[in-house]
Amino acid sequence: MGAELRAIRARIRSVTSTAKITRAQELIASSRIPEARRRLEAARPYAKEITGVASILVSHGLHMNHALLNRRPDTSRVAVLVLTSDRGFCGAFNGNALRQGDALAAYLRERDREPVFYLYGRRAADFYRFRRRSTEREWTGLSARPTYEAAAEIGQTLVEAFDRPTREGGVGEVHVVFTEFVSMLTQRTRVHRILPIEVEEREAEGDEDLPPPPPYTFEPSAAVVLDLLLRQYVRGRIWHMLLESSAAEHAARRQAMTSATDNARELLALLTRRANSARQAEITTELTEITGGAEALAHPEGIR
Repeated sequence: MGAELRAIRARIRSVTSTAKITRAQELIASSRIPEARRRLEAARPYAKEITGVASILVSHGLHMNHALLNRRPDTSRVAVLVLTSDRGFCGAFNGNALRQGDALAAYLRERDREPVFYLYGRRAADFYRFRRRSTEREWTGLSARPTYEAAAEIGQTLVEAFDRPTREGGVGEVHVVFTEFVSMLTQRTRVHRILPIEVEEREAEGDEDLPPPPPYTFEPSAAVVLDLLLRQYVRGRIWHMLLESSAAEHAARRQAMTSATDNARELLALLTRRANSARQAEITTELTEITGGAEALAHPEGIR
């Protein structure tokens, strides 16, 4: 009985230590969520405006001469950027993104397209390295607080790959697997194609009362403005996805750590009851032995 009680108490100490860790992780994640959400909300107007400007340029008929807007006839190689976190303790956040990446890769292979992987986050890098899968490029150590410089580097890398012909190691399409921040309790894994760019033209839709679009003057030239804008558009979209993924990561970690702390407390209550029961049984046994010994000493003639 003593050995059982010692084992229960050792487990109580272990669960208590684990609960302190999960509680600390929960508090850290909670403190980081407001900043991540502020950065995400601050980036949304920029993404909206740059999309609007790109639509204006498309409405002027400039998109036909730019490679980033044109579909490639050869899509035998397709780039897949998978966004995960650098750390764990965030529930199914990384698992969902990695499974979605595998599902996208299977979909592409069924259509005779070779997926080329670009990874963001140490969890994705470790996942692919453990399974000995080849990757084109990896970025780690940035998921908790992504920077625009990282988004610009990723965007430049993907644009350069898209600019090269597939026979020279380039790609015909670029897809991004990321996690969208919906709310504190909901994060949604999504797949979005960023290259070739699809920008809808702005039309009056037959309303003759609407004024015609104002004239624009492009400096130094329309072609240069279009090229710079579309590359900035790609970087802006990736930047927005990194911020979405970061906010979703912190929210998922907080939710997972809250559940883990609650489970630890429930387990502690159960173990405490078991320890009390074991201690009570131990005391009862000891009292029975003491009573029996005293009875034997009081009536030695009864001992044979």
